[in-house]
Amino acid sequence: MPQTLNQSLIEFLQASPTPFHATRNLAQRLQASGFTPLEERDAWHLQPGGRYYVTRNDSSLIAFQLGSRTMVEHGMRLVGAHTDSPCLRVKPHPDLQRQGFWQLGVEVYGGALLAPWFDRDLSLAGRVTYSRDGRIESQLIDFRLPIAVIPSLAIHLNREANQGWAINAQNELPPLIAQVLGEENPDLRALLAEQLSREHDLIADVILDFELSLYDTQPAAVVGLNGDFIAGARLDNLLSCFAGLQALLHAAPEETCLLVCTDHEEVGSCSMCGADGPFLEQVLRRVLPEDESFQRCINRSLLISADNAHAVHPNYADKHDGNHGPKLNAGPVIKVNSNQRYATSSETAGFFRHLCVENEVPVQSFVTRSDLGCGSTIGPITAGQLGVRTVDIGLPTFAMHSIRELAGSQDLAHLVKVLTAFYSSSTLP
Repeated sequence: MPQTLNQSLIEFLQASPTPFHATRNLAQRLQASGFTPLEERDAWHLQPGGRYYVTRNDSSLIAFQLGSRTMVEHGMRLVGAHTDSPCLRVKPHPDLQRQGFWQLGVEVYGGALLAPWFDRDLSLAGRVTYSRDGRIESQLIDFRLPIAVIPSLAIHLNREANQGWAINAQNELPPLIAQVLGEENPDLRALLAEQLSREHDLIADVILDFELSLYDTQPAAVVGLNGDFIAGARLDNLLSCFAGLQALLHAAPEETCLLVCTDHEEVGSCSMCGADGPFLEQVLRRVLPEDESFQRCINRSLLISADNAHAVHPNYADKHDGNHGPKLNAGPVIKVNSNQRYATSSETAGFFRHLCVENEVPVQSFVTRSDLGCGSTIGPITAGQLGVRTVDIGLPTFAMHSIRELAGSQDLAHLVKVLTAFYSSSTLP
């Protein structure tokens, strides 16, 4: 079971280099399992027992099944995650010609660890908007091949490199994508037009704009002497999106269940398709339009906000509180912060802990050191938007926000098992 899940996760990660691709892959898997796509611009005709999904901006998705038990009396079971990861995004006018090389200007998206981006085989993927025959259209593209690299400066020219240096994002991160010969004029838009032709067999009149990300072409893999780890890009937080999907596909038909995968968490979630925007509430209002019924349902519901947690690193164990150091392969982590950086309460933590015990899933706790700042996630944002009770959890991870992160190879199965049990739970606190 863990091996099959891990391999499916690896395939999902490989096919999801951007939030756009992740959302498309989630949608394809949902539709293949009988979920009906909805368009926000259309009237919805929802049926009891129906299974549906809707996307926004091509980068966020909400999937839901309408259970046979009434939502007003029994609430909803929600699992939330996010589709975005820290990365390097291409600027609108990126073409640079320096020292005979074609480079792309980039900006840092989110709180990325920058050093691991050097000396990697990088590719480019995202969404391209173009005009064709008088119409404006968009397509997802993925070059797949390693077409870019950010070479390190040799140690001989930077003797202090191993003592640490401040990376200048403007000057040091533009990747090389080609050498420029003679009078060539580098033109990314022309390259994108060629890619649209290769990948989609279409001829664009004009490339109008794009949202492109660089990514590491090295596939995720199970690693370690005994296969104890999963190494790969975007584990934060596509691992949780994938686990939530697997659980939803096996949810009990009696319960109303939602999977909410939103974009822009790494930059604060404040967007029309982020957790700090109206997407989730607008969808729920269409499911339950009557105000009092909506409020009663929300107050009987519970959200599990799933986002990766910091595992205690053997080389940096002092970065953790001694009593709250989550281990890899020891199960999901309940995240707690008294300053509401996480939305967990004793009631919601107790429910999740009991759910784990009932289903023989190991469970851990995380509280950041009292002398360190604490990150946050979509849990407090969604709780503040909807007033829904929330528990923040996640799988323990090393190297969070690196170009290649590390998780335990047993933990995905633990998370899928407890989320499936949550979706099928007949009682909420």
